[in-house]
Amino acid sequence: MSFPATRLRRLRRTGALRDLVRETDLTPEHLVQPLFITAGEGVRDPIASMPGIERLSISEAVAEVTEVAAAGVRAVLLFGIPASKDEAGSEAYDDEGVVQMAVRALKEAHPEIVVITDVCLCEYTSHGHCGIVREGEVDNDLTIELLAKTAISHAAAGADAVAPSDMMDGRVGAIRTQLDEEGHSDVPIIAYSAKYASAFYGPFREAAGSTPEFGDRRGYQMNPANADEAIREAKLDLEEGADVVMVKPALPYLDVVRRVKDATGAPLAAYHVGGEYSMLKAAAENGWIDERAAAMESLTSIRRAGADMIITYFAKDAAAMLGGRA
Repeated sequence: MSFPATRLRRLRRTGALRDLVRETDLTPEHLVQPLFITAGEGVRDPIASMPGIERLSISEAVAEVTEVAAAGVRAVLLFGIPASKDEAGSEAYDDEGVVQMAVRALKEAHPEIVVITDVCLCEYTSHGHCGIVREGEVDNDLTIELLAKTAISHAAAGADAVAPSDMMDGRVGAIRTQLDEEGHSDVPIIAYSAKYASAFYGPFREAAGSTPEFGDRRGYQMNPANADEAIREAKLDLEEGADVVMVKPALPYLDVVRRVKDATGAPLAAYHVGGEYSMLKAAAENGWIDERAAAMESLTSIRRAGADMIITYFAKDAAAMLGGRA
């Protein structure tokens, strides 16, 4: 019996050989750790649906970023949980809001860490929607005025980048214009360009207390059935001044990640969201999967699909698994 001259298993025989021909790299520098910042002092409030993730007061967030940085992660994404909410989400753009104060504290304690801020109103509105509600609908143009105001307050506090996640039409252009006019032309925009109306956001909504009081977000977030539309969204955001585009969630949309990367060639982020994280955690806790292996396989698949950076609740732990290597 004759065998083929080409045997692909030859290069799989040892770990060293496998590493030599590895096509996709995953390092701590590719990871961004989300943090939930809440009012108070000395607060570490566990999130039941996201084991290992907590709502943190500012002092605790500074301590957490010390650990995040030690693991090798160089960027964090901040979400604010205000002391009070109202219909206009006014604490989102308060210069003394919880995110603004956290940015200042983090940049003072960890100037080397890239601090990205989520720009949206859903965590701050009493009704849980991502903007100003008029007659049962989110008013696009009124909302983007407040989003731009929020982005300016974050930049003024020292944020290294702002990340609008609301999915209002034209918000990237409005934010870019305001940043430039207010002297923050060097602050990049990481746009949630293809943010889908996903079933995987449940744990986040528990963490941030941002479940809509009425209706849902399908009127402004994307239909999970659409991929061509994601390319249109990403191209529009780039035309308006986005520096990075994003696909959210990640694992159910790896095809979209690849298509957006190929179509735009722009720096691309993918958000490995709470539901994706929690499913892996739950399966591991039940002994059904190896958590470490499943997490690393998942993150590698996102990189392989084309993501330049991955926002993931596994960031600190994954970086430690990788040994903090560059």
